[in-house]
Amino acid sequence: MKISKKAINIILFLLFLIFGIVQLNDPDPYIWFPLYLIVAGICLYSNYRTIPKSILLIIIALLVAFALYHFSLFLDYLKTDHKEEIFGEMVYDKPYLEGSREFLGLLIAAFGVLFQLKSSKKA
Repeated sequence: MKISKKAINIILFLLFLIFGIVQLNDPDPYIWFPLYLIVAGICLYSNYRTIPKSILLIIIALLVAFALYHFSLFLDYLKTDHKEEIFGEMVYDKPYLEGSREFLGLLIAAFGVLFQLKSSKKA
């Protein structure tokens, strides 16, 4: 069974929309909510119109650059003994937890946009 690009885009749209909604209780939702909403919009919009590859490349580059800003916190997390803490509550004396979540979320967003770039080449 092959899933169509449109179906995958709807799933990605819903996923990133949920990511954005979850960010509304974050200490800085004004950054994360629009970011995930933009990626969700790209996934949905790609079902109806072609997005220029240059725009997709710029967005991917920005997401990866923003992720690299959090990379040192992710490395700190990898050095900890209690990896399960990443799924727990935010702990202010452990900034590497929130930084790691943000790093991973940005990479997931970048891969969502990368999917749009790769699937537009096949069209």
